[in-house]
Amino acid sequence: MEEADYFNRQIQLWGSVIQKRLTEKKIAIIGSGGLGSTLAIALGSSGIGEIHLVDFDTVSLHNIHRQIAFTLKDERRSKSKVTAELIRSKNPFVSVTAFEMDFAEFSKLDNRYDLILDATDNLPVRSEIDAYAKSKKTPWIYGSVEEFNGQVCFFEEAGFQVFSISDHKPGGITAPIVMHIGSLQATLALRYLAGLPVAKDKLYYLYFNDEGELITQKFGMPKG
Repeated sequence: MEEADYFNRQIQLWGSVIQKRLTEKKIAIIGSGGLGSTLAIALGSSGIGEIHLVDFDTVSLHNIHRQIAFTLKDERRSKSKVTAELIRSKNPFVSVTAFEMDFAEFSKLDNRYDLILDATDNLPVRSEIDAYAKSKKTPWIYGSVEEFNGQVCFFEEAGFQVFSISDHKPGGITAPIVMHIGSLQATLALRYLAGLPVAKDKLYYLYFNDEGELITQKFGMPKG
C-alpha cells in the first residue's frame, strides 16, 4: 500500500508537499469520548504523523449512541485504547499512543506537541489545558456541545479565563451536533497543521433558533 494512493484525494487538494508536512506533525487529543471519537477518526485518517489519545475512562452503554468510535462490544473497555485500535485499522501510516490517565497526570509527562485538541466535558480541565498549552507555547482548540448547540475556538493568545470556570455538566446531547462540532475542530486543526490560514482567538457559537435555522455567531476573544 502506497501513501500516495491512500491520501490521493487530499493530495489532489493541496499537493504532496503539504501532505508530507502532515506526517511530521504531532498532536494530543484530550478525551476520547464524543468529540474525541470524531477528532480521532477525522485527523487519524488525514495523515497526521503522531497522535496521542488521553482518557482515563471506559466505554459505558449510554456513550455509544454519540461516541462514534465505539460499538456494543466495546462496553467497559478503555476509550483511549479502543479509539487507538480503530485509527490503526483505518490508517497504517499513523503512530497512535493511548494514555489511560487523566489530564493532570498526563501533563506531568512534559511532552511536546504541534497542537492540542480539547475533547473533554468540563470547564476546569479545559482551564488546565489552557494553562498547560500556554506554558508550552502551543496552540489548542476548544470544543463543547450541549443539546443542539456547540462552541469552537482556536486558542493562541487569548485566555480561557473569560469563561466562568465551574464544574458544569451538559444536559442532553444530540449525536449529530457532537460530530458537527468535532468536525469543525478537526477542520481547523488540519488547516493549521497543513500551514493554511486559520482565524485565531475567535469563538464560533453554533445554535438553532426557534424557527430551526442554524445560526453561527463569532466573537473575538480577549488576550489572556
